[in-house]
Amino acid sequence: MYDYVIIGAGIIGTTIARELSKYPLKILVLEKENDIANHQTTANSAIIHSGHDPKPGTLKAKLCVRGNMLYIALEKELSIPLLKTGAFVVAHDQSEEQMLMQLKNRATINGVHDAHLLSGDEARLQEPNLTKKATMVLSLPSTMVTYPWEVAMAALENAITNGVSFEKNSEVVAIHPEESDFSIVLKSGKIIKTHHIISASGILSDHIAAMLERDVPYTIHPRKGEYYVLDRKAKHLFSHVLYPLPTEKGKGVLIVPQVHGNILLGPTSTPVESKDTASTTPQGMAQIREDLKRLADSIPFELIIRSFAGIRASSSYDDFYIQESKEVKGFYHVAGIDSPGLTAAPAIAEYLVQEVLKISVSKKEQFNPIRKKQKAFYSLSPEDRKALIKTDPRYGNIICKCEKITEAEIVSAIHGVTGNDTIKGIKKRARAGGGLCQGGYCESLVLKIIARETGKPLNSINYYAENTPILVVETKVKK
Repeated sequence: MYDYVIIGAGIIGTTIARELSKYPLKILVLEKENDIANHQTTANSAIIHSGHDPKPGTLKAKLCVRGNMLYIALEKELSIPLLKTGAFVVAHDQSEEQMLMQLKNRATINGVHDAHLLSGDEARLQEPNLTKKATMVLSLPSTMVTYPWEVAMAALENAITNGVSFEKNSEVVAIHPEESDFSIVLKSGKIIKTHHIISASGILSDHIAAMLERDVPYTIHPRKGEYYVLDRKAKHLFSHVLYPLPTEKGKGVLIVPQVHGNILLGPTSTPVESKDTASTTPQGMAQIREDLKRLADSIPFELIIRSFAGIRASSSYDDFYIQESKEVKGFYHVAGIDSPGLTAAPAIAEYLVQEVLKISVSKKEQFNPIRKKQKAFYSLSPEDRKALIKTDPRYGNIICKCEKITEAEIVSAIHGVTGNDTIKGIKKRARAGGGLCQGGYCESLVLKIIARETGKPLNSINYYAENTPILVVETKVKK
């Protein structure tokens, strides 16, 4: 019997798990996919927003500003990357300048006290490639960028070391309330007993809630965002996150420097029917190119190394919905967590535990907030590299030449606390295949390492989800 079962291992579920692991409770995280952070947490802009945009007085506003502050502590505790970029919101004429001033006032009301206005010329001194048509910008120095799925994996790894259990490939198909607890039925047929359920189910939040409630208080309306990724050769072109003025659709198409040196361009914001389909479209890619003309006069689209899309969980409820069910005691909604959900995640976890769950037991004395991460091999000094190679010769075998990732780092990604044995899972953890060639040279080597380390045949190694073998048919067969 568990005290709490958390459904969903995205950035919200994993930060909640870590927050709850501070208490002497029995906790389980369930994830229907084959990995942590598979959906919104993987496919987003990676921005830790300042809090300038949400409507004052909302949870989005309160928890965005608080979350921004909490990331400073998480950087040290969880060894997560934070790129302190700052941001500019761009105006082009007097009408937009008036809107920018209103946005500055909103930022001040929300508690973003370092927001200030710059003329276009002043802004271009800091950001030379900003469009010449920009007449004024709102500068937001507290804006940062992180590596979202590493935050989720780090939070869950730390939670697991503090006693939390995790089960992937565990899709919930039914929930049965009983006298003082719940029975959760998984697709596998397994039944899990728990006193409380926290649904951090992203785009499936309303689906999970409908297993228990007659009248779910919100509906999830999926929106698709499409992106381009530029090679690290473009790293020097932009140092700030660049926003257009926000609209009812969201923050718009952005330019976002990334922690590993790439530049992210996007996203679009398109309503879609399917909660599962996340493919790019010619229309979306064209929109990104067109919209970016308002931010920069010249973008090297010839340096694009990949494109991708993600689905975000926009809600009919005009805010984050973080409440206990009005129908079923012990069932908790954490729903409608679209932007700025990544920013707010640690604050959402804190708010849920302190203000909604109101945990009455004292925190455990032995909680360890630290998750240590070994520095990337390529970033070490020559002396430290030699020392590592002496202890483990696999550090001397570079597998991914684009990202300079070693065999030892790939092995660690397979066997770590939150390790994974798929091609994309290794890419998320070690960045093997994340460079210019996108795995064109190293993917076959990664495949062989996974097979060796897991003892599985090559043709059973999955690309990512279950039953997605990367080797399907042998093509070079002697007849």
